[in-house]
Amino acid sequence: MNIIEAPSPNFDARTAPPEILVLHYTGMKTGPEALDRLRDPEAKVSSHYMVEEDGHIFRLVPEERRAWHAGVSYWKGARNINGVSVGIEIVNPGHEWGYRPFPNVQIAAVIDLIADIRTRWTIPNDRIVGHSDVAPGRKDDPGELFPWKRIAEAGHGLWVDAPPAPGEPLAEGAEGVDVFALQAGFTRLGYDLPPSGKFDAATKAVVVAFQQHWRQDKVDGIADGKTRAQLMALLRLAG
Repeated sequence: MNIIEAPSPNFDARTAPPEILVLHYTGMKTGPEALDRLRDPEAKVSSHYMVEEDGHIFRLVPEERRAWHAGVSYWKGARNINGVSVGIEIVNPGHEWGYRPFPNVQIAAVIDLIADIRTRWTIPNDRIVGHSDVAPGRKDDPGELFPWKRIAEAGHGLWVDAPPAPGEPLAEGAEGVDVFALQAGFTRLGYDLPPSGKFDAATKAVVVAFQQHWRQDKVDGIADGKTRAQLMALLRLAG
């Protein structure tokens, strides 16, 4: 695996070894534009790696240092995601500039990079997530076109394909024990969603983020039977 060194000044000291891997899309018109921004000291953003659409991999920040990629975020009890994660930016214009499928050669490079990173750090499958997972409602990347299933089939991350569960869909405004159970499930998986029994805007944001990762054919913030079944199956898989 050939890695191109492209150092960014935007990093500081880690607070702990990385145990989370966060995947992003760059959300800019071109790869060179994104690379420039990730290396601009005025921008105060960075990642450890950036993977171009042609499969070229750039290393911006050493893994032993904290890159500034996640912002305000949470996963499985960790709020300082930057301090305990490795961040990979994947070149794609994103929803703002013409979101499109990720080329095969690019995803192959991402898989190789993830495998390489995991030889150095203990990063469990249930801690390989998207930016939208750790910042629902604020971020949408890498989005519903990102091939999470292919990544998982290569041995990295979680994926299930469960049959729909019975029951009426749950949507914003719903209340009761079913909503409480849904929120508890999302919290157990890793999201920041303390159960209240009320399907509010924060709950909808988490459902959208979950669907962008694990229910990609239906991203509407409504927890139908398929969405709930996917959640329950993932919880069993994650243990």
